[in-house]
Amino acid sequence: MTVLVFGSINADFFVNVAELPRPGETVLSPTYRTAAGGKGANQAVAAARAGAKVAMVGRIGSDPFGQTLKDGLRAEGIDVAGIARSDQPTGAAFIAIDAKGENLILGAGGANLDARAADVPDSLIGPETTLVLQMEVTPAETAALARRARKAGARVILNLAPALPPPDGLLDDVSILVVNEHEVEALAKHLGMPERDPEPAGWALSQHFNQTVIVTLGADGALALAPNGAWRIGALAVKVADTVGAGDAFVGVLAASLDEGRDLRSALKRASIAGALACETAGAQAGLPGRARLDARDKDLAPAQPL
Repeated sequence: MTVLVFGSINADFFVNVAELPRPGETVLSPTYRTAAGGKGANQAVAAARAGAKVAMVGRIGSDPFGQTLKDGLRAEGIDVAGIARSDQPTGAAFIAIDAKGENLILGAGGANLDARAADVPDSLIGPETTLVLQMEVTPAETAALARRARKAGARVILNLAPALPPPDGLLDDVSILVVNEHEVEALAKHLGMPERDPEPAGWALSQHFNQTVIVTLGADGALALAPNGAWRIGALAVKVADTVGAGDAFVGVLAASLDEGRDLRSALKRASIAGALACETAGAQAGLPGRARLDARDKDLAPAQPL
């Protein structure tokens, strides 16, 4: 069993501010810090720390950031043979975090936009593969890899983040779609569906594409709407340092849990615990919990309940 992540690898630049800036406003901070990020890399690290065997495929630049990020993924036990160099600079994200822990993110694709589905060898895709995708590399390449993976019998998880319009056919090749409440609304609107609220929009998507749709709801937990049943899970009460990486923790641990053979209900609970724990530590990867930490908090969250 393997979790294969095809996606972005970024250098993150964090600035803490009292309030997030409005359009045209300059907000000052005394300093900034850097950290490893990118939704693909974050989800790969989350899955690896949860105990999964993980391979990462993506692109980095020839600058010092790229090598540092690749070395960091290797140190997590992730197979980095599929991370190639690009002539473009390593991707970056610029993140402002306010006093309440809410964030505003600007992303620069850079080398990520050179990632190609062809970078993934056929040997990595099969019935025992859980493929994890996002929308921070070229969407057409994400769609091409999803199509190959579905034909090979792999489980395909798509985190539609950021909420870009998906290429034609992509959602048909997805086993599990993970969206937050804003992303599900944007997707439903793009597809011309009348539903806008998270639950009815999620139901409509699940029925239309015959897939499992998971809608994350922040402090209210998450919904899982599947052709064979539906569940709601709550969220742990935690002291929030920031919410950066919470969604990636959820997706990575969901993938790892399903890959190791847990059913959807059990995987949903573990993913929700991971998303909450990630908020306790500032930064995208620094707070991603390991297996022991997930196990220790399992008793603190009630099981997912049928809808």
